[in-house]
Amino acid sequence: MLKIITTLAFFICSLMSAQNVNLTVSVSGLKSDTGVLKVGLYNSDGTFLKSTYKSITSEIKNNSAIVTFVGIPKGEYGISTYQDENNNGKLDKNIMGIPSEDFACSNNAKGFMGPPAYEDAKFNINKDSKVDIKFNN
Repeated sequence: MLKIITTLAFFICSLMSAQNVNLTVSVSGLKSDTGVLKVGLYNSDGTFLKSTYKSITSEIKNNSAIVTFVGIPKGEYGISTYQDENNNGKLDKNIMGIPSEDFACSNNAKGFMGPPAYEDAKFNINKDSKVDIKFNN
């Protein structure tokens, strides 16, 4: 009986993991190798640019970086990324609230009189995928 339960549990786990994919994010066009790159993955409009679903920090080499989100569920996502030049763990802003460190979003989403919208940054993945983001300096 224990063998049957163990086999069944293994089978269910393998089915669940088959629903997960890997997302590679390639970021280029950074102005220098100073600091680190922060990449945030968002899975809803309500959390976009507020609370990441997952995040990764990467070293910057040759003004670029590559990160991979492993084992995420298939679905809709948006990405924001910024160069944390002073390694303080946050996107620095000036007194008017405008970012003073370079940032970019998936789909090259840009904001008008405010931050980019999730609607402009979102994309769907249903298999292992790659997203390219280019900073415009």
